[in-house]
Amino acid sequence: MGIDPSVVIWSTPVAERAGRPLLVLLHGLGDHEGSLFQLSPYLPLGHVIASPRGPIASSSGWSWFDVAASRPGPLDAAADALADWVRKSKGHASSVAVLGFSQGGVLALQTLRRHPDLIDAAIMLSAIADETVDPGDPELEVVRPPVFWGRGTADEVIPDTQVGATRVWLAEHSTLTERIYEDVGHWITDAELGDVYSFLKEVAA
Repeated sequence: MGIDPSVVIWSTPVAERAGRPLLVLLHGLGDHEGSLFQLSPYLPLGHVIASPRGPIASSSGWSWFDVAASRPGPLDAAADALADWVRKSKGHASSVAVLGFSQGGVLALQTLRRHPDLIDAAIMLSAIADETVDPGDPELEVVRPPVFWGRGTADEVIPDTQVGATRVWLAEHSTLTERIYEDVGHWITDAELGDVYSFLKEVAA
């Protein structure tokens, strides 16, 4: 199931996008394309920002893949669909980064894993790496793309075992910027946004 172009929010008209870095925002489970787009004023002004809607209707909004289905099939399909949309939509972007919260963060990293030729950097907020080995992982061990991983110490959505496995995977496959926020749950704080801003300014070309 692909991305519907009619429900993608863009920060910039088509005529003003060429030669600028593209940042794709991926909302969490049960949310919508406007949820992360409201953070645009806190992100670098030089970026073109695109916020698509997940293609699967859920009880309270939209999702990117069926969390109840056996992985990695649905996640891989979602990553491939997102990559297909990015290829068709990025135009002459100077670079492409994907920023995802929760389920969107899982998808952001999986898209980087499966399409390292397309995605230059990933930002995972309150998210984890899928535990299944992907065929593109050996390439990432060599390329080591920049990844930002932020999470709170009070996040009860992500099990500690998956946090540990994600840390190991990212250390072996990326150039990792890791930030941990004391007493923060499954949400995004101003401090984290500031760190994301700095990361994007450093890695975007």
